[in-house]
Amino acid sequence: MLDKFVTGMASLRIFSGTIEILAALLMLKLGRVDKALAVNSALAFVGPSVLIITTSIGLAGMADKLSWGKMIWIGCGVACLLIGILKK
Repeated sequence: MLDKFVTGMASLRIFSGTIEILAALLMLKLGRVDKALAVNSALAFVGPSVLIITTSIGLAGMADKLSWGKMIWIGCGVACLLIGILKK
């Protein structure tokens, strides 16, 4: 039997991957760089959101095994990733 947290994390990643594939197919169908860039820009919101939610689910599943100090370090790591990804 799978852990409910693992199932939630995997389901979210499958959903995210499906969105990515559908966006790629939409880009091919639109066939124009400007429209493909608009679709790609919309995906820039999906990636970090999935990262935050998936990490939150994982942390919730490990909350009883981690100290507050370790959770803060993990949160800092995620924040650094987001700054690196989203900073222009």
